[in-house]
Amino acid sequence: MQSQQSHRKDEHVFLAEKYYHQSQAGFDAVRFIHTALPELAVSDVNLQPNLFGWLHPVYINAMTGGSAQTGKLNGQLAQIAQQQQLAIASGSQAIALKDSSVVETFTTLRKHNPEGFILANLGAGHTWADAKAAIAMLDANALEIHLNAAQELVMPEGDRDFHWLDDLATIVAQSPVPVIVKEVGFGMSRETLVALAEIGVQYVDVAGRGGTNFAQIENSRRPDKDFAYLASWGQTTAESLLEAASSPMTALATGGIQTPLDALIALRLGARSVGMSGQVLHWLIQDGLDATNTKLQAFMAQLTQLMTLVGANSLNALRDKSVVYAPELLSYAKQRQLALP
Repeated sequence: MQSQQSHRKDEHVFLAEKYYHQSQAGFDAVRFIHTALPELAVSDVNLQPNLFGWLHPVYINAMTGGSAQTGKLNGQLAQIAQQQQLAIASGSQAIALKDSSVVETFTTLRKHNPEGFILANLGAGHTWADAKAAIAMLDANALEIHLNAAQELVMPEGDRDFHWLDDLATIVAQSPVPVIVKEVGFGMSRETLVALAEIGVQYVDVAGRGGTNFAQIENSRRPDKDFAYLASWGQTTAESLLEAASSPMTALATGGIQTPLDALIALRLGARSVGMSGQVLHWLIQDGLDATNTKLQAFMAQLTQLMTLVGANSLNALRDKSVVYAPELLSYAKQRQLALP
């Protein structure tokens, strides 16, 4: 008999695919100025992000695990990560800390990607003992701690207590591997980033609105669907990167990364790397393992070509390239008193 938590994992995958949509992450509010004379060859471009030894500024972010179906997806994602030499993050391992029968739906990541860079994953509010167990379960190279207050509040059986900073501070202080604090798709504000920096956090994934929408997903699981009005809650990924522009922490970005141009814009706005979740899951479900491999390979090749198009031979050079902002994003930055990167 499948547990309620395992069933919920399957529901999340089903609903994420059901509500898959074109990115609304705000990247269309940022335009590069075309460089007619790039004075660069594709072979000149180096995409290494100077982050954890990664070869690419793209990684497969947290999605699955906790049921037979999601365990199978995790195994396939691990194979893709291994073949494309991309880092990969597990979905939340909290269920595996309570139910040993589903541990293998997460350890399949390491089984199929023995030498790869794997990020363990737990929700905020867990103890250092939980985090230590999650890291050990995957022999993880880093740990993601996700912030998901909006999701939990809409989730019928979700948490209702969000005193998180003390546990986060302990985990950051104790962890032998890097800790990345991430949102799950509602973005981060400058105030949140300041609070995280004060407890020693060095890496954040701003994970803005515009991709997989967990308010929408959890609301669809409610009998009365009475939280529909939160479908647009939070800051977009573009807005969140503006919020992070002055932060001393290293910012990564997830949320609505669907095309190489989305990735290029996020990297230009200050992301050190971009995570892809819903898009990769969509490819895998719709087209299968081999096609997803091919699409990711093409994605990386086109990102290199776009770097050439704007005349940037490195990610540092990319951040100096001229862009213009749409009025709505300019207004956001002005009202929030944010410097434009």
